[in-house]
Amino acid sequence: MRRPVALRLQAALGTLALAAAAGVVLTMPEAAAAAGGATGYATQNGGTTGGAGGQTVRATTGTAIHQALCGRADSSTPITIEVEGTINHGNTTKVSGDSCSTAADKIELKQVSNITIVGVGAGAVFDQLGIHIRESSNIVIQNVTVRNVKKSGSPTSNGGDAIGMESDVRNVWVDHTTLEASGGESEGYDGLFDMKDNTQYVTLSYSTLRHSGRGGLIGSSESDRSNGYVTFHHNLYENIDSRAPLLRGGIAHMYNNHYKSLNESGINSRAGAKAKVDSNYFEDSKDVLGTFYTDQAGTWQVSGNIFDNVTWSEPGEDNNPAGPDPRSTTTVSVPYSFTLDDASCVPSVVSATAGANKGLKVSDGSCTPQSPDPTDPTDPDPTDPDPTDPTDPDPTDPPSGTNLSLGAGADGSSKASGTSYGNVRDGDLGTYWSPAGTTGSVSVKWSSATTVAKINIREAAGSEGTVGSYRVIDHGTGAVLASGSGAGVIGFSPVALEKITFEITGASGTPRIAEFETYAG
Repeated sequence: MRRPVALRLQAALGTLALAAAAGVVLTMPEAAAAAGGATGYATQNGGTTGGAGGQTVRATTGTAIHQALCGRADSSTPITIEVEGTINHGNTTKVSGDSCSTAADKIELKQVSNITIVGVGAGAVFDQLGIHIRESSNIVIQNVTVRNVKKSGSPTSNGGDAIGMESDVRNVWVDHTTLEASGGESEGYDGLFDMKDNTQYVTLSYSTLRHSGRGGLIGSSESDRSNGYVTFHHNLYENIDSRAPLLRGGIAHMYNNHYKSLNESGINSRAGAKAKVDSNYFEDSKDVLGTFYTDQAGTWQVSGNIFDNVTWSEPGEDNNPAGPDPRSTTTVSVPYSFTLDDASCVPSVVSATAGANKGLKVSDGSCTPQSPDPTDPTDPDPTDPDPTDPTDPDPTDPPSGTNLSLGAGADGSSKASGTSYGNVRDGDLGTYWSPAGTTGSVSVKWSSATTVAKINIREAAGSEGTVGSYRVIDHGTGAVLASGSGAGVIGFSPVALEKITFEITGASGTPRIAEFETYAG
């Protein structure tokens, strides 16, 4: 079975107008961080893509994250929020809006969809502040650290869960994260990764969970059996007392995880649950698989696991350990493809890949960590215009009619010294805008909806041919209207919009855009 090739979440660039203090939310001059495609159960039920195809913004505070959510057109408008720095109670406030429902004491993803939160730059740390996902779908959380979230003491957040999901949550992919505490319940902490009340189609991959009394659960009680379809792979569980995870009802697939120093119990399948446990490495631990602390049994299917210095307790009324010779008690088939690393190399592979700030490295089943594929093979060739819409005007047709950019407004990503956004809509080929580097975006905007069907990108004299790959984006919706390579006339189906963005994603040098002309036909 083959694991899907690592993909890239290609979030369209643009700017997001938010009522934020200067420097809190920054428009992004370059492409969003590369990310592998979802794996495991998160690929089912329509798949999990997060904010792919929407705008990308940078946030350095929790308030800015909430502002980004609340600044969208509606609660399902795709967005990628790139986070850098430390997010804590001091910089996280409640923000109101029609597209969000936030709270001051947590990062709140409530009644929303199509969102990616990804750590970039020097890293993102959510310090004593949990991420709460409620009544939401299609969420990606990647390359972040969440630490020391408490349910008692001060400050408290998210019921003590690092990442908690509850109430009709669907399709969540959490990848390359570090989730950690500094003790157990007596020290004020709860779970690192909890799913409750009808949460389904979730994958936790390439993550580190450590130094906690409770790793996480699927189902809040023996009667909460509406959760499941969860995949855990290539994760490190280290110095965890129990719940790695606790599974009440439902189906979970654990493969190629490294379990180290599970002090009391590990995978706890109970209340009719089914656990598929493939090619994991269990080390220096106790009771790593079975039904514990209940008389309502669960089941498991085991294959290819290594048990290194694992001890087992005696069976009892409320304890049914799978060892010392674990045997399958059920069969589980999963609907997705995957490739197993041999259990013997799991410690080394997981050490090199799991956790935040590991370069998003993954495994292809060869026991050798791989960097994520920098391109998305499911996307059309970015050097070619979209060939799928035969109604598109011929992009080679010369523009006709009035250049709608004349007298309009303009803005964009960071500009090179001495250039201006306004130079692209002044009708003067002798002036130009350049991005701060080789890639960036520039936009033309109007005070009311304006129909555009064609643009003409004119490069300044001496820089012809510099523009490489590009995207044309409806800023309001994040929709990609056209993509291709090279400046010139670009046509697409007519669309009414207030702001249109020309995003340069590749170039042979520093582009110089003399005019960004727009036409109705």
